[in-house]
Amino acid sequence: MIIDRIRNRIRTVCHQFLVDHYPRFVIDRIWQRQNGYKIDWNHPTDINEKIQWLICYGDTSRWPDLADKYKVRKYVIEKGYEHLLPKLYGVWEDPNKIDYDELPDKFVLKCNHDSGSVHIVDKLKGYDKQVINSDLNNHLKLKFGYLFCEPHYNKIKARVIAEEYLEDNGYSNTLVDYKVWCFNGHPYCVLVVFNRSKDSVCINSYDLDWNVHPEHSVFTKHFQDGKGAIPKPKNLETMLTIASDLAGDFPEVRVDFYEVNGTLYFGEMTFTSACGRMNYYTKDYLIEMGQQIKL
Repeated sequence: MIIDRIRNRIRTVCHQFLVDHYPRFVIDRIWQRQNGYKIDWNHPTDINEKIQWLICYGDTSRWPDLADKYKVRKYVIEKGYEHLLPKLYGVWEDPNKIDYDELPDKFVLKCNHDSGSVHIVDKLKGYDKQVINSDLNNHLKLKFGYLFCEPHYNKIKARVIAEEYLEDNGYSNTLVDYKVWCFNGHPYCVLVVFNRSKDSVCINSYDLDWNVHPEHSVFTKHFQDGKGAIPKPKNLETMLTIASDLAGDFPEVRVDFYEVNGTLYFGEMTFTSACGRMNYYTKDYLIEMGQQIKL
């Protein structure tokens, strides 16, 4: 048992060292295992390959601040879009210092540096503060960037934020995500994600005129066909204009929004969507999207 723990620790330390100093080596191993072939680093083709190239060779100096769900708010404000931000109720390095009594009847708690740490707190339905704090503490300890070789996440100072709870708009049992793909500052398409559950999520792929393209997606038990169920958002043109402004001159970035009762909200910015290993788009569409990225 002790020997196994020592071996696991050595593996962990070696993996972290490689992610920090030789990310291409780690990516090559993961990519080969998942795809059965090696990335052509001299001529990356599809968007997944180009995201891996950007991780290793691109200018990622601004990625940590903009992928940080707390610090990105400053960037959004500097761009003149403070009105798009959900209300921020607080930020903490230690969840045990959260004063739940001072927060609204319903709000969202989440970590700023990872994915999957969201807790929707509804005081009227009851909640277990100890369970929530324990889970948040575990997430805060996690160096998210080591999981799938996304080093920029490790440069984010891990914190917990409390934000306004946004109600869904009636088309989904969860909040609808409008994910705008931007390449070199130009919006290209919109991925809509809704009806999230533990085991599945619905997706639609739209062009900028809001025509749905199921042929661009690979539907599975987890990624289910949304069947064009989401109508064109009222603020689509504004959404695209703001996404372009926020995306700046980055080779690629996904800018996420919500629309609630006709009001547009900023969500987050993501540079390594699905760790740069998206499997919900067809190979042809991954190549088409990759062709838009100028390295």
